[in-house]
Amino acid sequence: MGNTDVVTKNYMRQNTVFADACNYLIYGGRNIVDPEKLTELDPTELGVVFERDSSVHDMDKPETIQKYRDILKSAVIMQDDRAAYLILGIENQTDIHYAMPVRNMIYDALQYGKQVDETSRKNRKERKKKPHNRGEYLSGFYKEDRLIPVITFVIHFGADEWDGPMSIKEMMDPQDETLLEYIQDYRIHLIDSARLTEEELGKFRSSLREILSCVKYSKDKEKLKEYLHASSRIPDLDISANLVLKSIIGLPANMETGKEEFNMCKAIDDWIEEERNEGKSAN
Repeated sequence: MGNTDVVTKNYMRQNTVFADACNYLIYGGRNIVDPEKLTELDPTELGVVFERDSSVHDMDKPETIQKYRDILKSAVIMQDDRAAYLILGIENQTDIHYAMPVRNMIYDALQYGKQVDETSRKNRKERKKKPHNRGEYLSGFYKEDRLIPVITFVIHFGADEWDGPMSIKEMMDPQDETLLEYIQDYRIHLIDSARLTEEELGKFRSSLREILSCVKYSKDKEKLKEYLHASSRIPDLDISANLVLKSIIGLPANMETGKEEFNMCKAIDDWIEEERNEGKSAN
């Protein structure tokens, strides 16, 4: 795992930042997902490829598949005095992943499979307490059991616009168009820094607003410099946010972002001036 992946993952793991991203995508920037009601979960997704039937005792040991998400958290969403329970995942991408719909579909399917397995195990331990029909006995999942919804987001920290597929169907080229009606689709939910408008960026409340803005302008150093000097919140960014900017924008390694007194605006100014001088020397 590269340094940028580690830095962005550690940054997005912060509840305030994680909730900010979720609030933007689900609720248009309204403060609904409460950071204090987020609980980090094990990002390992382990699923059973084929499950042993309760009525058969001579099957082989089930095969399993294991995947590792970037970040996974449980959330309690309160609206109209009613609580909704969700599992939220975020995948950080500095490069475009052209199979992202399949990747996220596997993550979510494994999480749902995990829920079914855990519910089945619980039911089998307590089945003497409740009468059950044959279908419930075979699956271990009772008629009244419910799954917790799983939503996975992708945050693209690259300066280029995301040009990868947004759904499973976009990855296909069926010869018979009538088949599309029967093919199950799966779409990704994407925050793409390069495509965000000024109005959309303004809906973020955390330092994610400044990071996504800097990524958006990172291909134009003069525009980046202009933004950094115009933003009143840049000087107040914490160390973790500065580390993300340093890693993504590609500031020289000798810029000590780990220090409390680090000044991102000055760092950018010095960087641009240094590159100008190097350009003049080359000429």
